[in-house]
Amino acid sequence: MNHLRAMRPHQWVKNVFVFAALVFSRNLTDGEASLRAFAAFVAFCLVASAIYLVNDIADIERDRVHPIKRKRPIANGDVAQSTAWLMAAFLAPMGFILAWYLNARTGATLTIYCVLNIAYSFGLKHVVLLDVFIIAAGFLLRVCAGAFAIEVGVSPWLVLCTFFVALFLAFCKRRHELVSLGDQAASHRGILSEYSIPFIDKMVSAVASMTVMSYALYTIDPKVVRRLGTDALVVTLPVVLFGIFRYLYLVHQKDQGGSPTQVILRDRGVQLICVLYLILVVGTIYYDVQLGLITGESP
Repeated sequence: MNHLRAMRPHQWVKNVFVFAALVFSRNLTDGEASLRAFAAFVAFCLVASAIYLVNDIADIERDRVHPIKRKRPIANGDVAQSTAWLMAAFLAPMGFILAWYLNARTGATLTIYCVLNIAYSFGLKHVVLLDVFIIAAGFLLRVCAGAFAIEVGVSPWLVLCTFFVALFLAFCKRRHELVSLGDQAASHRGILSEYSIPFIDKMVSAVASMTVMSYALYTIDPKVVRRLGTDALVVTLPVVLFGIFRYLYLVHQKDQGGSPTQVILRDRGVQLICVLYLILVVGTIYYDVQLGLITGESP
């Protein structure tokens, strides 16, 4: 059980971004496309777990001074470092084989994801702002890999929205670390000495605004409307906005946000918002709902 926990299976929730292209390309009911997207999801889970193992080995001393991370199997000694290396050496090749089997672009995307995250673990996480951008890039690569796996294109607006929402979550994570660790923040993660609450709050506000605007532009883009066969996706915008506000409420009022995955898995409000959003997206896209709000293209 400790070995499974060391793989951080709860973090696999992040890999659902692989399915974004499947849903928004109207291929959710296509059995072959769904199977290929699921294979890409599994590939990312395997490689991500290998990266988490390597990261926990590299951060073992810093994790031991963290109030929560010191309970991780490698940090507290439940899983030996040698065993963790063997697990990583098995999981990563399995993920790469699966991704490259799908096609070269999916395999290359997963390879880039792995290289970026390994570089993050062994150095780039100590570079201010770049550390957060690499985290966001990971989500962007998941979306791209999902599109490559089923061989469809992705709207530039959806790509931008994914990147901005990932930046939003990453900055909120840094904010929570500063608040929860207090004077011990720098000893756990040296880069935190380069951040401050006021600075991060400005970044969070900026990327939250950009997330909403890019998603809004995506829903009303005439090309997207034609491709999806519906102009009703705009009705999901209030749900997205409410979801961002809910997350900000949890970060500022409830001192949460240190782990976006934990927020999604534990907060009933966020879970209901996600379910409502999925229902609206599937309902509008797959049932060709027309509101008549967008009657023509802009000149």
